[in-house]
Amino acid sequence: MSGLLLSEETVETSLSLLSSLAHETVPASCGAGISVVEGPHRVSSGSTDDRVRQADALQYDLDEGPCLAAAAGREVVRVDDLRHERRWPRWADAAGSLGLRAALSAPLVAGNAGLGAIKVYADRPGVFDRRSEQLLTLFSAQAAFLVANVQSYDRARRLSEGMRQAVRDRDLVGMAKGVLMGRHSMDEDAALRMLVSRSRDQGVVLADAARAVVDSAARRRRL
Repeated sequence: MSGLLLSEETVETSLSLLSSLAHETVPASCGAGISVVEGPHRVSSGSTDDRVRQADALQYDLDEGPCLAAAAGREVVRVDDLRHERRWPRWADAAGSLGLRAALSAPLVAGNAGLGAIKVYADRPGVFDRRSEQLLTLFSAQAAFLVANVQSYDRARRLSEGMRQAVRDRDLVGMAKGVLMGRHSMDEDAALRMLVSRSRDQGVVLADAARAVVDSAARRRRL
C-alpha cells in the first residue's frame, strides 16, 4: 500500500481494504471503518458495512464516542461492554440498539497531526484485549499514511487552482487598465485608481470590475 500511486480513488479503495483486513484480523470483530477528522468535519471512509456507518454517524451527531475520543486524545480507546459504558452514555445506548456490544479505536497520527481514527466493533462484550489493540495500531499507521498523503494532495491541488485564478485575475486587471488608459488618456496609476473606485462603488471585487471593463470594450469592438 505504501507504494501505491495515490489518487482519491486509490486511497478510498485502500482504506476500504485496510478496514476489511482489520475486520478479518482482529479476533471477534463484526465490522470496521475509518473516521477522517479535519477540525469540525468528520467523515467515514472504508466502512465494511452499514452498521459501522450508522455507529459512526451516531458519534458525529452526538459529538461523543470512542472513535472521536481516540482521534482527540491520540490514544487507543477500548469499550469492553457498551451496556456498562458511562463515558459516552448517549452513544453507547444508541449503538447498543444496533446490536453492538464492544468497540476498539486507534488514532491516525502522521507526524504531529491527528487525522482521525480506525475502529472495529463487536457484537459480543469483552472480546477485545491488549493483542487486539496492538493489531489495530498496526493498521492505524498505514491508514494515517494514506490519509495524510491524500490530504496533502488536496491542499496542493487547491493551492494550484488558487494560484491559477490569481494569475487570471492579475491579467484581467492588466487588460482593464489598458482599456481605461486608452479610453480616458490616463496613466497606469490613474487607471488603477479608477478601477478600484468602480470596484468599491459597485460592491464587487477588483477582478469583477476589471472583467466588466474588458467585456464592455469587447462589445464596443463588435459594434
